[in-house]
Amino acid sequence: MQVIYGSGMRLTRFTDLALRVLMRLAVIENAADQVPPTTREVADAMRIPYTHTAKVVARLQHLGLVEARRGRGGGLAVTAAGHLVPVGGLVRELEGPGDVVECEGATPCPLAAACRLRRALHRAQEAFYESLDELTVDDLVTAPTGPLLLGITSR
Repeated sequence: MQVIYGSGMRLTRFTDLALRVLMRLAVIENAADQVPPTTREVADAMRIPYTHTAKVVARLQHLGLVEARRGRGGGLAVTAAGHLVPVGGLVRELEGPGDVVECEGATPCPLAAACRLRRALHRAQEAFYESLDELTVDDLVTAPTGPLLLGITSR
């Protein structure tokens, strides 16, 4: 998978999209004059390919963070759990298990048995997640982010 964000901890594109979709849905839900959007509407507004957005929405549904209602009056909505999920826990879940560096893999590192770097990088990764655990999706959409997200349209 493609990775994003400059140096340091890197997130997969999937995780980035999931966070952006959740933020978009949370801010729409909090606005009185907004109707629940469809997956296509979210994809268009966020300038994300529909197929990627559909996969993200399916995963967020599976995690119990997003609800999708079909038919008239349907659309996507963030669940109560989705509003309050710690961002660090969500990122851990979406990124899956694993360390910052691959020490075993197809070409195992010859230092694996006595490497201090691996342990230090693991601690740094946990510190990264722990700093995100202090935030919820609702925290991420407070001003100035929320109004900006509401102003994003597909054109």
